[in-house]
Amino acid sequence: FNLFVVSVFWSFIVDVFDAEQGKRLFGFLAAGATLGGIAGSALTSGFVAHVGQNWLLLASILLLEVAVFAVRRLSRISDAFSHSVQGDDPHRPLGGGIFAGLTHTLRSPYLLGIAVFILLYSITSTVLYFQQASIAEANFPSRAARTAFFADIDFWVNVLTLGFQLFLTGRLTAWLGVAVMLAILPAFSVFGFAALATWPTVAVFVVVQVARRVSNFALARPTREVLFTAVPREDRYKAKNFIDTVVYRGGDQVAAWSYAGLIALGLTLTGIAAAAVPICAAWAVLSFWLGRQQQKQEEAANRAAAMAAPGN
Repeated sequence: FNLFVVSVFWSFIVDVFDAEQGKRLFGFLAAGATLGGIAGSALTSGFVAHVGQNWLLLASILLLEVAVFAVRRLSRISDAFSHSVQGDDPHRPLGGGIFAGLTHTLRSPYLLGIAVFILLYSITSTVLYFQQASIAEANFPSRAARTAFFADIDFWVNVLTLGFQLFLTGRLTAWLGVAVMLAILPAFSVFGFAALATWPTVAVFVVVQVARRVSNFALARPTREVLFTAVPREDRYKAKNFIDTVVYRGGDQVAAWSYAGLIALGLTLTGIAAAAVPICAAWAVLSFWLGRQQQKQEEAANRAAAMAAPGN
């Protein structure tokens, strides 16, 4: 549910804002998720002992309803629902079949590239998750110490992510461009896994994990959504949801099987980290290619709009 509802939200947002607006605003909008994560964790920690889980679940239901009304309000006031920049009628129901997301992804090199981007992110994230569990177990014998360790990482990730999203993401996207912004996360991953392969210590792991998660939430995720402004409306809702859910979870499973297989073959944490380096390098090349393709499609759409303008 969490994967799907977030994917639908971003499908809607991509339908509201064009590529130029997305570069400026998507990082700022993503700050809402970061603030929600901080507030949700704090409220749950502070109130669960006093009101119990059932009342917290009821509060969650009410907050979801508030989100529904917010989206409904946005759909009414948005100019994008009166005239679509892609030329689609925003009031016409989407066509296509139930498997359109799958078939469109496999037929389009651009969408397939986005799917591979998500797949590689998911695989490397799962590998890092298993390494996190191993390093924490080896260095923090008690469950309480491990919980505090994970909480400290989450705290710094949320604080740094929020700062980037509010003040830097939009500016960096305008300055560096989509291609470079997308490549930052895999580039960090290359250096991060190389560092873990050389120095598999707690300090190195914390730096790698924080840098990678911040670069994903603050830089890669908002920029990745800009990629979908260059595809037809049906793909923004169907192919995107397929990629964000099926491909993402598929990457988790592939990584889990692969990690277990590598451990069974005798590879250590150092060896697995070293094996992830060339994967992240290929991921960086793919990221740059996707950014360039988005730029070309945006330029083509702008030329078409200029030609269709009155007087041309």
